[in-house]
Amino acid sequence: MVREKITVSTRTLQWKCVESRTDSKRLYYGRFILSPLMKGQADTIGISIRRALLGEIEGTCITRVKSENVSHEYSTIAGIQESVHEILMNLKEIVLRSNLYGTCDASICVRGPGYVTAQDIVLPPYVEIVDNTQHIASLTEPIDLCIGLQIERNRGYLIKTTQNFQDGSYPIDAVFMPVRNANHSIHSYGNGNEKQEILFLEIWTNGSLTPKEALHEASRTLINLFIPFLDMEEENSHLENNQHMLPLSPFTFHEKLAKLIKKKKEIALKSIFIDQSELPPRIYNCLKRSNIYTLFDLLNNSQEDLMKMEHLRIEDVKQILVILEKHLAIFFIEK
Repeated sequence: MVREKITVSTRTLQWKCVESRTDSKRLYYGRFILSPLMKGQADTIGISIRRALLGEIEGTCITRVKSENVSHEYSTIAGIQESVHEILMNLKEIVLRSNLYGTCDASICVRGPGYVTAQDIVLPPYVEIVDNTQHIASLTEPIDLCIGLQIERNRGYLIKTTQNFQDGSYPIDAVFMPVRNANHSIHSYGNGNEKQEILFLEIWTNGSLTPKEALHEASRTLINLFIPFLDMEEENSHLENNQHMLPLSPFTFHEKLAKLIKKKKEIALKSIFIDQSELPPRIYNCLKRSNIYTLFDLLNNSQEDLMKMEHLRIEDVKQILVILEKHLAIFFIEK
């Protein structure tokens, strides 16, 4: 067994990527460490982050196939080597990457003879294929293969049921999990009361996210889940009693941020993400495509900046202001 020499901080809590490799287009590996931790903390973090990595990160999959010329899932089509079931299983293996919110449509329309692969799928611009070489079907005769696809972004598993079948439409079991596996281990060092721990994390992904991106997403998800516990009961009560006194001010976002800083309100704006703010999916996607992920990012843009964003209208900016009033009104109450 070869022992590695890893330098860790002895005072400040830090993380580091100690190994990163790409085994194939659909298999990435990363190993990370976090230290120094007090006794027991490594297990607390390791268990939580592993569960978030495996169950909370969203992925993108093909969830339904539609073709009017197919009588049932286990039928065969003249001129196609694979059965319909085999084609569905091949489509299930395609790995997609997107910033999609909800579902969208794609299609395949190919004339044989020849091989149909993932690169023949016509996709929306915000969806891409990780491995274009994935085989779908073999056309042995000069026939047309035209099918419609439904693509969805979600988390966990989506299991098809008999109720999901419609005429000419066939659901596919979807595994939305970008993380294929995750392990954590602990190394302890020191003696007595000075004993400390190093947390090792190993992450394997399907290529739609790098292990580093997956670790970031999992950490953000855990932060979002715990933020409600940080709200003080008296602040919530104070907000409810004064909601009728909070008019929507026509301030620019820069002025709002300046007022927050001036009042020295203790809130981690960088840890509050816009997906917590009940924004409509279209507005949420517009902001996300402009690299706006947190309320800090949002407040750091002026109204003019928002109006320049593609597909964002004046009505949308007004709606964003209303959402901000709802979530940040506590910071504009005059004491």
